[in-house]
Amino acid sequence: MKFEPKNLDYTLSPYTGMTRESWIEAGVYMLEGVFRNLKSEDSPCVVPRYETEVTYPNKNTPAWKVQAEYFEGITRTFFIAAPLIRDNPDIEIGGIRLRDYYKKQILKSVTPGDPNFVRYYSDMDKEYGGTDPIACYQQTVETCALVICLDECHEQIWDTYTKEEKDIIAKFLTDYAGGNTVPQNWRLFNMLDYAFLYKYGYPIDADKMRDHACAILSYYCGDGWYRDGFGFDYYSCWAFNVYTVIWNNWYGYKEEPYIAARFEENQNKLMETYDRNFDADGFTNMWGRSCIYRFAATSAFPMNRLLRHSTVNPGLARRIASGSLLQFLKRDDFLWSRDENIPGVPTLGFYRSFLPLVQGYSCAESPYWMGKAFFCLDLPADDPFWTAKEENGVWEKMGPKDVTVTVLDGPALAIANHAANGTTEMRTGKMVTDEDNIHGMWNYGKLVYSTKFPWEASTQPDIESQQYVLHDLTFDKVKRTNGVFWHGQENGVLYRRAYFDYSNRGELCWKTAMDLADFTVPCGLIRADRYRTYQRPWSITLGSFGFPDNGTQVIRREKKISGFTCKAIILKGHDHMGHEKQLAMTIFDGWTDLDTYSSTGTNPDSEKSIVIYAKTVRQKQYGYDKCVLISQIITKGDLTDFTDDELFPVKEIRYTDPQRCGGYGPVTLVMADGSEKVIDYSHIEGNLQR
Repeated sequence: MKFEPKNLDYTLSPYTGMTRESWIEAGVYMLEGVFRNLKSEDSPCVVPRYETEVTYPNKNTPAWKVQAEYFEGITRTFFIAAPLIRDNPDIEIGGIRLRDYYKKQILKSVTPGDPNFVRYYSDMDKEYGGTDPIACYQQTVETCALVICLDECHEQIWDTYTKEEKDIIAKFLTDYAGGNTVPQNWRLFNMLDYAFLYKYGYPIDADKMRDHACAILSYYCGDGWYRDGFGFDYYSCWAFNVYTVIWNNWYGYKEEPYIAARFEENQNKLMETYDRNFDADGFTNMWGRSCIYRFAATSAFPMNRLLRHSTVNPGLARRIASGSLLQFLKRDDFLWSRDENIPGVPTLGFYRSFLPLVQGYSCAESPYWMGKAFFCLDLPADDPFWTAKEENGVWEKMGPKDVTVTVLDGPALAIANHAANGTTEMRTGKMVTDEDNIHGMWNYGKLVYSTKFPWEASTQPDIESQQYVLHDLTFDKVKRTNGVFWHGQENGVLYRRAYFDYSNRGELCWKTAMDLADFTVPCGLIRADRYRTYQRPWSITLGSFGFPDNGTQVIRREKKISGFTCKAIILKGHDHMGHEKQLAMTIFDGWTDLDTYSSTGTNPDSEKSIVIYAKTVRQKQYGYDKCVLISQIITKGDLTDFTDDELFPVKEIRYTDPQRCGGYGPVTLVMADGSEKVIDYSHIEGNLQR
């Protein structure tokens, strides 16, 4: 079942038609599958579940975390329900009045002795924490969602509790606010708990609050982004740049004005370029962990309107938020139901159910974190977010073949908006994960992420979509790039270095790596990457984006250019929803051949998929072979043929060395339009950032 809004206005919203009333309809649509699956008002907020091995609770889940699922269900669905309740206090879904349900279930969750009680932090810490100085529990995350939503509809729920009931909730929140937490974005949860208590007249520990706030501020890296864990992802946008705004209004502006001012500056800095992360349709890129949260990535836009000095473009903000919402709700595989007569709940995936991206810290209710996007309904109907005409930012200003590239050195992001196909491609860096963390490599280590071709999981042992895979033929060991260091862009070329099996053991000269050098063309990217190896023989592959295979035409082309033979493979077909798709990969020099591989269960869009891949081998331990591997991947959203110049845009390759291998000196690519790109790897070594 797809979402079909009834209240549309294409004069106000020429791109999406979506209005505030449309968003309210979407909120009801999202909650139908929750409340029509509950037996009664007394039932805990647990939704139907089909996966039991990766997500919790499972056979290895401790008792305290089984209860945490109840809390996730009530608090995360509350993200959507709270603004609906505030707008319509008597709203019912499935015969259950939402206001009454949440009021009752919240109190049950925090009241000792109730079957749904999710336990105090201090009690669990005594039982499970032991000597761990930073033992923490899932409930801390959910307390933050609880306080945000309680405040959002305080007149309908919080204000109607008795003094005794409020004290029970406050005692529970105080226990978690003062407890240990994860030393990254989780500190914000403790901060919001304290800020809520402060706002509603309860005592707090101001020193602990300041400690957390200082730590959060120290994670800031520039360009509006915060570092969270080993890399960067949407937690900067749906956590740091959302919760700090709320904290400012509840506590920071009054009690910590310096820190609050920095948080406000950082949020406004994000707004300068954040729209570039989304494509011409407003689509969100599948990138980073917790991809099941989908359109939560847009929540930073409406939150900017709550700053004292808001700088966001409201028409652009609403266009992106609505476009991303429809990216998912307009699909027929976004919701899952065990009964076709009962509305479904969000799948554990990006579009359809897709286990490769699911993390073990999630449960069936976790996807409702995407309800943060509904914070926009916290803005009144006369706010410019709702009254301004939709705009499409940079997409309205580009010519038909233009590419706008935004390079953010702080979070190591290069974002390319391609007018020719409406796609946004993101290249990332400053990423290191464990050698066996294949999920981390998929989430963070792809060479490029596309809004229209979400990342593909492994196709076979020695082929990965948008990643190099090296096969050590001496020891028969397959190596993947688990570390991507950032150099930055020079003269239109982005430089990075990708390490195979990176670790801190041993010296860097004993690490196999690729010097990455890539630049944009109208429909994609050209790569001119140089390998750095100390041991041979080996073989290497490079995969394209995964292509949804719902009946695909495969076309092969060859062309001789200035002394070398170029090969291309074109894929033409449709995605799960029937949208036209096209992808082409071309190899120019350094590679031996180009082929395809079909796969099942590895693509977020469709059950079957195809990956084009380039391959080559180097046999001699020492010897001067081709060092530079030149390739291109381009895409389209229609089936019109790629032109010859699009498939084979490189007309000449000039090497410094007479052997034309690229072992030293710049490499110059002469393009069909007469322009030249000079690739010079010599600058990389002195400025690599992780």
